[in-house]
Amino acid sequence: MTQSVAGEDVIRLIGVRETPLSIDEAYAAVGAPGAGGIAVFAGTVRDHDHARAVSRLSYSAHPTVERELRAVMEKVAADHPVLGLAAVHRVGDLEIGDIAVVVAASSAHRAEAFAACRSLIDDLKANVPIWKHQTFADGDDEWVGAC
Repeated sequence: MTQSVAGEDVIRLIGVRETPLSIDEAYAAVGAPGAGGIAVFAGTVRDHDHARAVSRLSYSAHPTVERELRAVMEKVAADHPVLGLAAVHRVGDLEIGDIAVVVAASSAHRAEAFAACRSLIDDLKANVPIWKHQTFADGDDEWVGAC
């Protein structure tokens, strides 16, 4: 069961989308009158990986992705004193510099917001069924497990 604040679910924004992501949307979603800290993380597509130039990148997701993402968020809410959580991941073809994932957490204090935000991105990467297919400038490609 997800924590609640005055009867509200702390999971305020959850999604997997083919459209560009917004840091502002995630920030606004977790805002709360009692929030003394809001931590936001945005993961972007970089032009290299393992010291190799990346030319293209695409994300795909399993049909259960939102259910698994919700489970991760529920665990973060159970483990941290959060007021709001947001997590949105992009799928499809992305360009260098595009935002691939945004997570946010609000809490009464900054240390709690930072800890919850870090846990959310780390657990998302470890447990949510999203895969990255990257093509290198030399034509080689590779699939990378969950996010």
